[in-house]
Amino acid sequence: MSDNAHDVIKTPVITEKAMDLMGERKYTFLVAPGSNKIQIRHAVEEIFDVKVKEVNLMNIRKKFRRYGKYSGYKAGKRKAIITLTADSKEIPVLNNNQASDEKQDQSTDKK
Repeated sequence: MSDNAHDVIKTPVITEKAMDLMGERKYTFLVAPGSNKIQIRHAVEEIFDVKVKEVNLMNIRKKFRRYGKYSGYKAGKRKAIITLTADSKEIPVLNNNQASDEKQDQSTDKK
């Protein structure tokens, strides 16, 4: 496993349930398949400059899919739910999406 924090944390999970958990200071990320809780904790603390209280992991099994006569499996995934301490700042997961939405709103107002 690489020591680079960005190799451990792949991407945030943006779903309705994940958004509800953000109110409880819990953030969901897809992580590298071979990573463990300690590596994930250090990577999140390094990337986002926060204090992690707890790390919960889950493995998503690979799923069988068919497309016409072709069949195969979708890759399995590993998700981590990160709980932050009460005195820690929030993780800015949606800053890029909110900024682009504001730009689109401004451009539609000018028309």
